[in-house]
Amino acid sequence: MALSLHERGVFTWSEWATALSEEIRSAQQAVDSDRGVTYYLHWLKALEALVTSKGVTSKAELRRYEQAWRNAALRTVHGAPIVLSDVDLDQ
Repeated sequence: MALSLHERGVFTWSEWATALSEEIRSAQQAVDSDRGVTYYLHWLKALEALVTSKGVTSKAELRRYEQAWRNAALRTVHGAPIVLSDVDLDQ
């Protein structure tokens, strides 16, 4: 996602590196414990901050899609691909 957004000119690599570094630094100052997914969570939070600050999307829209993916995952049989549908977005 980050590469695609960078290639589309949404942000520079310098902006990305700064956003990710700031997120990691902030988490470390809050005594973040690494649970094996910490880097991914920092990466995601940094990416969300960048796309909202650039006006690509809003925090509300990100939350809408987060909930839609959660809905899709909950109705998906274990082992089957998760498919997002309009129904998931409408809930």
